[in-house]
Amino acid sequence: MKQTIALVDDDRNILTSVSMTLEQEGYQVRTYTDGESALQGLLARPVDLAVLDIKMPRMDGMELLQRLRARSSVPVIFLTSKDEEVDELMGLRLGADDYITKPFSQRLLLERIRALLRRNEASRAGTGAGAASGVIVRGDLVLDENKHLCTWKGRDIDLTVTEFLLVKALALRPGMVKSRDQLIDAAYGETTYVDDRTVDSHVKRIRKKFRAIDENFNQIETLYGIGYRYKDS
Repeated sequence: MKQTIALVDDDRNILTSVSMTLEQEGYQVRTYTDGESALQGLLARPVDLAVLDIKMPRMDGMELLQRLRARSSVPVIFLTSKDEEVDELMGLRLGADDYITKPFSQRLLLERIRALLRRNEASRAGTGAGAASGVIVRGDLVLDENKHLCTWKGRDIDLTVTEFLLVKALALRPGMVKSRDQLIDAAYGETTYVDDRTVDSHVKRIRKKFRAIDENFNQIETLYGIGYRYKDS
């Protein structure tokens, strides 16, 4: 079955050209020109991945992403204007899995889409050393890779693909320090470049989600200048 990609951008030239490229690569594509219609469409008919622009009429990409994340963990690539670092960081804090700056090459966007879809499939397939059953249990934490489910003290934590892979990378080896580079490789693979701030933003969001369930959650420790580790309890 073909995977379905949603493109959300008010620039019809981008929608047309990117759609053609993705369809030639075997994907089904749905396009939306504003955030409000995109939200309705994506909630009614889920897709495998969404590419969201920031600046759109009726509902901008930031609000769309935030409202999507309240209902869905669909993988999201965020489109941001060149040099708008605030937009990039805000997108990641709201739960985007990746971002790419405009203007962009369609080949680069295609590579990012493929990489994120592979990560999503891998996280659901239960492929990971030390987790042959697809289920990782670390005290109150349970990660079920086959179902892409995370629970803490029996309560569901809704994680994006990237967040799930980061928690998994840390939880697989409790007590072991993971550098930011190692976490980037675990979540993004070696072919995608992201900077350290991206990992930090994801970790902050992960902690926020766990603390919404348990305000005393402190299992993910920061070792300043080194990286992160999952506390061995």
